[in-house]
Amino acid sequence: MKRVVITGQGTINALGRNVAQTHASLSEGRLGIGPMQFQDIDRLSIKIGGQVQDFQPEDHFNRQEISLYDRFTQFALYAAREAIAQSGLSFTDELAAQSGVVLGTAGGGLQTQDENYRSVYEAGKNRVHPFVVPRLMNNAAASHVSMVHNLQGPSFTVATACASSNHAMGQAFNLIRSGMSKVMVTGGSEAMLCFGGIKAWEGLRVMSPDACRPFSADRNGMVQGEGAAIFVFEEYEHARARGAEILAELAGFAMTSDASDIVMPSRLGAARAMRGALRDAGLAADQIGYINAHGTGTAANDKTECAAVSDVFGAHADRVMISSTKSMHGHLIGATGAVELLACILALKNGIIAPTISYREPDPECALDVVPNEAREAKVSAVLTNAFAFGGLNAVLALRAV
Repeated sequence: MKRVVITGQGTINALGRNVAQTHASLSEGRLGIGPMQFQDIDRLSIKIGGQVQDFQPEDHFNRQEISLYDRFTQFALYAAREAIAQSGLSFTDELAAQSGVVLGTAGGGLQTQDENYRSVYEAGKNRVHPFVVPRLMNNAAASHVSMVHNLQGPSFTVATACASSNHAMGQAFNLIRSGMSKVMVTGGSEAMLCFGGIKAWEGLRVMSPDACRPFSADRNGMVQGEGAAIFVFEEYEHARARGAEILAELAGFAMTSDASDIVMPSRLGAARAMRGALRDAGLAADQIGYINAHGTGTAANDKTECAAVSDVFGAHADRVMISSTKSMHGHLIGATGAVELLACILALKNGIIAPTISYREPDPECALDVVPNEAREAKVSAVLTNAFAFGGLNAVLALRAV
């Protein structure tokens, strides 16, 4: 099987407009969550989120492009530019045919959907823009990234709620490892911070009105975010032959289904996914120095994940560092795993472990090293990143330093 490495990364999220800004924010433990701004925010009980503030589409796209791009597509294209530029790749001829796109999203063009529901049901209009369907379809971002960058190989979208990005990146990994593709552009994008998006989540009663405090005994729910993170995955020998800078190696991937409950997570399902990723990567549990946790800040998720980590890592569970960067950038749902992969690369390449901020009270059911409130310098050679979604869909990636 082929080895797979990362040669480019790009992002836009509540912590930064690029990777350098995001890494700096993760290193400083900066809070990117704050008051949201959009129409009818006063009608919501939840008014905070990890929103990308002051993003002006006209600064990055022309008028015709803006008419075609929902906010989630804009984010994906913006982040893909940075990732592909860093990789130094140009997709022409044979390489174009051997390169593709796999992106994750849960809401897709939700902002377009929200705006047009208002137009039809509230304003009473009988017509909508002819590009509504191309804007709101979940594959819009992947399709536009493929068209802009001439990526002619396998291109599709994965939608598995909060595990979408990890599932997408896992598929990209397998496409290269199997020899089907040389290069895959992958990650995720999400823009669910609008009235309809937040109102729907309010109904679940899992949202915090004040802060995301994963693993803290006084946590009271999750906080949503938005943005994108995009990566260039490349076959190792191809990257080495052209002298590319390698950021990290994708070493293993596993996915499982709890097959038990639509919203309550399973300790067994999460543990099987982590064990599977370790086995696929050929790594022992005691080789893992850091885990980027799913860590939503809900009691059910945090306790289940900590129990699963203890099951998988045994005595090493007390020595492995585990943090949730959702405490800083919020839960980006379909894009969250992609943004969290940035923290994994920061750990492997720069030796900086991003913290779990807003942590106040130890929880005996989460008695692990959660890297509370302040980043930590530590040399790690291998990491895991977890994503556990509604529907009991679990996806875990294993990475190692190169």
